[in-house]
Amino acid sequence: MIDFTLTQQDQKILDVVRERALICRNYARYYDEHEEEFAPAELPENEQFKDKHPFVLMRGSGENDTSFGVMSMLVSIGQTWGDYTVRLQQGAGGLGNASLGAVGTDEQKTKWGSMTLAMANTEPGCGSDSKAIITTAVLDGDEWVINGEKIFVTTGCRCDGVVVWATLDASKGRGAIKAFMIPKGVPGFEVTHKEKKLGIRADDTAAMVFTDCRIPRENLLGGNEEIVQKGGGGFKGLMGTFNMTRPGVAAIGLGMARAALDFTRDELAKEGIEVDYAASPSERSAVAQKLIEIEADLEAAELTVLHAVWLSTDGKPNNMEASIAKAKGGEVVRTATQRCLELLGGLGVSRDYLIEKWFRDVRITDIYEGTGQIQKLIIARQILEYSSAELS
Repeated sequence: MIDFTLTQQDQKILDVVRERALICRNYARYYDEHEEEFAPAELPENEQFKDKHPFVLMRGSGENDTSFGVMSMLVSIGQTWGDYTVRLQQGAGGLGNASLGAVGTDEQKTKWGSMTLAMANTEPGCGSDSKAIITTAVLDGDEWVINGEKIFVTTGCRCDGVVVWATLDASKGRGAIKAFMIPKGVPGFEVTHKEKKLGIRADDTAAMVFTDCRIPRENLLGGNEEIVQKGGGGFKGLMGTFNMTRPGVAAIGLGMARAALDFTRDELAKEGIEVDYAASPSERSAVAQKLIEIEADLEAAELTVLHAVWLSTDGKPNNMEASIAKAKGGEVVRTATQRCLELLGGLGVSRDYLIEKWFRDVRITDIYEGTGQIQKLIIARQILEYSSAELS
């Protein structure tokens, strides 16, 4: 039976997460307006929490406490409830680390697991359609030669290395797409610029160019040439990493949307507008009813996230559920923050408050790790049992 009831140990961890998150809000506006700067690896105020990192506290959890996977999503929600900037303080790696964990060999995980790895998938002519990748990887002796261009690489400036998706033969479609780990500093690998964005400005999103970039054969995720012939480091395995990262993206957005709702509720309460949960819809004001509807949407989206992760933790397939979490979460966080702004009027768009920033920041959660439209196609294929060609 699925039960997401929190224990005392669970709540203790999440209380610490919120304390740390509130500290981050003190820096949120500065790094939003100074996107040319990088936030520090650790905020000085967090020194008081050095022995209370949430993932350290989880080691004390018992069998009756919430599983690590589900708790990690709740921690993500709690962190970004403070502000998206808090993501940069965790030192837990990048999206490339998820690919390394999914298809890397034990030796590769040991060698590169402690590094912060970005993941380079999107190209100027290839957005959510990953099978259209044209960056090439050609084996030349004991080295791979990488040529191509990548854009919108999350953590691309601060990472230690990047997992690059490239094709061995574009004529063979997705089956020829493999992943390669390329460390920073390799000749032919250039980070050309940092993107200036609508939201999540504290996070560095970079463009990269690979020009005759040579890396050792063993930098192919999954193994050497012999394993490549058997499908190692393949497209299917890489896409499987999204089954954990997609719910995580939704969780990030849900934290910010929760913050927007809490702020809106508090500000309206100052004007005498309180939500009476016991009253019927006809007995509540239109504003109070809208607050309840926003809260219900967020709770529903949060449950899809926790369900998807619970399945994965329990060793069950979650491909469709991960896409549901991403599609639902990406849509709800946009509509929820927008409705909060509408309820607040001029106060909502004032730069004196963070809610307009959260409104901008949540937009990305419907885009990266596969757009909402792509998720709906995946869900439809699962339900209708259609192939991608039949559904297009």
